[in-house]
Amino acid sequence: MIEDNIRVLRQAAKVSANNDYEIEKNWCVVAGNAELVDKVAYKAIASNHRVKILFREHVILKEGNLDKKFDFIMLYGNSIVIDEFKKFADQDGGAYVRILRKYLVENPNLMVLIAPDNVIKKTVSVLERSKLSFAILQDSQTTGFIDVDLSDNVKLPNFIKSALKPFYNANEVVLSTILISVDKKEEIKKVQSIATSNRIFVIDFKDIVTEE
Repeated sequence: MIEDNIRVLRQAAKVSANNDYEIEKNWCVVAGNAELVDKVAYKAIASNHRVKILFREHVILKEGNLDKKFDFIMLYGNSIVIDEFKKFADQDGGAYVRILRKYLVENPNLMVLIAPDNVIKKTVSVLERSKLSFAILQDSQTTGFIDVDLSDNVKLPNFIKSALKPFYNANEVVLSTILISVDKKEEIKKVQSIATSNRIFVIDFKDIVTEE
């Protein structure tokens, strides 16, 4: 944490020499397990108001008798600090996408999709076959485990559930986060409908309001 702050201060000092330089503000989304997102949230709060937490979500996907759990967080603020979150996410196996302000000018219809990797790939295939005009601007996958538990509707003693956990948690669930641009405004709802029907969490940038 101290080394990260020193690095940020050095970068800020370089740009402060030019009084005409204004530090840009960008967005980022970090996804992974709850422990990783807890660390990201702490780092954002400790940034001395240079980064704001827009929202955080805890997601539980029910598949058969299993609950797949993951968290993600969306941040906005000083681009120098936002860049530091990528290194932080990489070190802890998280997925990270950064949304540059120029994207909003060049690609106004932006959406971030978050879900297990196999679901994301299946949905992208459906979007392509539906002849929707879109592009993937960024994509990122987790390299750390997300949590998998037996659903509450499985009636077994807790000690047996704990004993079984290593077996159903043996195969890592890869989480993907992608930033897409939809070419036609009228197709946004179609993309969102297909994504949500596949249980993908969608962040539509037109719904993001940031106070300067």
